[in-house]
Amino acid sequence: MYIDEAVIAGVITVGLMVAFLGGVGLFIWRDAHKKKNQ
Repeated sequence: MYIDEAVIAGVITVGLMVAFLGGVGLFIWRDAHKKKNQ
């Protein structure tokens, strides 16, 4: 498989987006559970 610099940059960009959205989603999920328990 031919790996180009643009492909590597795209994979890194997608990975960072998924990690960021996952982190935000995890924060919202934890915050919602904290407010529900109080």
